[in-house]
Amino acid sequence: MCGILAVLGCSDDSQAKRVRVLELSRRLKHRGPDWSGMYQHGDCFLSHQRLAIVDPASGDQPLYNEDKAIVVTVNGEIYNHEELRKGLPNHRFRTGSDCDVIAHLYEEHGEDFVDMLDGMFSFVLLDTRDNSFIVARDAIGITSLYIGWGLDGSIWIASEMKGLNDDCEHFEYFPPGHLYSSKQGGFRRWYNPKWMSETIPSAPYDPLVLRCAFENAVIKRLMTDVPFGVLLSGGLDSSLVASITARHLTATKAGKQWGTQLHSFCVGLEGSPDLKAAREVADYLGTVHHEFHFTVQDGIDASEDVIYHVETYDVTTIRASTPMFLLSRKIKSLGVKMVISGEGSDEIFGGYLYFHKAPNKEEFHRETCRKINALHQYDCLRANKSTSAWGLEARVPFLDKEFINVAMDIDPEWKMIDKSQGRIEKWILRRAFDDEERPYLPKHILYRQKEQFSDGVGYSWIDGLKAHAAENVTDKMMLQAAHIYPHNTPTSKEAYYYRMIFERFFPQNSATLTVPGGASIACSTAKAIEWDSNWSNNLDPSGRAALGVHVLAYDPKLPGPIPVSIAPAKIMNGVQRMVELDVPSVAIQT
Repeated sequence: MCGILAVLGCSDDSQAKRVRVLELSRRLKHRGPDWSGMYQHGDCFLSHQRLAIVDPASGDQPLYNEDKAIVVTVNGEIYNHEELRKGLPNHRFRTGSDCDVIAHLYEEHGEDFVDMLDGMFSFVLLDTRDNSFIVARDAIGITSLYIGWGLDGSIWIASEMKGLNDDCEHFEYFPPGHLYSSKQGGFRRWYNPKWMSETIPSAPYDPLVLRCAFENAVIKRLMTDVPFGVLLSGGLDSSLVASITARHLTATKAGKQWGTQLHSFCVGLEGSPDLKAAREVADYLGTVHHEFHFTVQDGIDASEDVIYHVETYDVTTIRASTPMFLLSRKIKSLGVKMVISGEGSDEIFGGYLYFHKAPNKEEFHRETCRKINALHQYDCLRANKSTSAWGLEARVPFLDKEFINVAMDIDPEWKMIDKSQGRIEKWILRRAFDDEERPYLPKHILYRQKEQFSDGVGYSWIDGLKAHAAENVTDKMMLQAAHIYPHNTPTSKEAYYYRMIFERFFPQNSATLTVPGGASIACSTAKAIEWDSNWSNNLDPSGRAALGVHVLAYDPKLPGPIPVSIAPAKIMNGVQRMVELDVPSVAIQT
């Protein structure tokens, strides 16, 4: 992932302003440590911090058309760039960068070219012929992007909030699937799939069609000129990504350039569910597997850095971002610059455990739509910023546009959990890859119960966070929470603790408003809590809060305490839980 920053139509075109823009752009250098670029045209500034993945030798930005009248700064990957180049025979490209097609597509098609792009992207395009500009963000919001407004009438665009929060009167996230046009003076949606209307689809389930669509989504993401690997937790989604990648790597340019043995990466507390499952999958697939251990204290020590980089105070996002943040640092230290990951599957297929309680297919489908539309504030935010903090790029094939269209067009009756018919969560995805002749995965991995990432890295991770927050937030502080934080008031000490850190880094009211709120059970939307009356008394984003569904759910009937080494007892839902903090230090196993 790269970092982009643009200041458009400011009242100051002085050298001092240029220095200020460069200073702010450097706040994004972690995203793109390979090169920095800046372009100024009058009162418009476009800056770029590059992470070089495709054409590292000549693809520095900003990018231009032939006469440099059109200037683009881009964060992302355009997977169909070679096909698009073939449709532009009269154009001369300056680089081999996949993003080089954007300026030329604009020349040919004006502002209506964005839907032609197949990839993840955020970009600012400046047309110096009339000083107009457009800004666009990918369909789902895989890449992060913010927009702000200065008192002088300027418009600011940045990959991360920290690039503009100190200089804008107001700022907010740039909506996914949208385009901002200076000519039209506002936003318009460029991404308008059928499923977004929440009309209940009726297409029959064809496992081979679904399988083919996902294999294509993975294969196109093997476009790289640098070393890469896969994130492997041992759950269904990451294991399928790893299996497909390993199966097709030999036939790709990346395989020929970097070797045909895939590298896989996993993180967890020692003895965690993910480590064991990932090791088994890696052995089955024959990957070069890298297993990293962290302790609860390692994660707690990193929490401030995580909140600074991920730019949220959402509890479940921080819980899951911390292990990913630590893992990304280790991966980058090995010389790897890109990884493929499994985000998005649970939203598309209703994989979270609370979907067991969906009352009917209509509610099931509407909840998947709500979850996909919110991804940019949750899992996409985590995957993008946790990795970008260390100059690592994450690609997510489950959020491929074509794959989403196929998966969201299936009659949701097929996605419903039905124990009487042996259908667990994400059954249609599991069934699509249940190949007896050429198995993709061992059966017990293919049908492993869903574990949220923050749970799978080790159950004591969340318990440790709660215990640490309890030591830093008093009951008295909680009594005044609604007065201190009237918007998205923290309802737990853990949430209050994260909010204090967030507001130290991002004190503006605009920053507070970029983070979603509302009650949640096992990562549900607030609407889905209505599915089970008992859930309102057990609100927690952990999958173990799905009482009666998760095999290791919090059980209010269990006696306590649980043996521990250190840390005070924590009462949770009537269970006295202790927190294991004395875990061996980080160990690396290859």
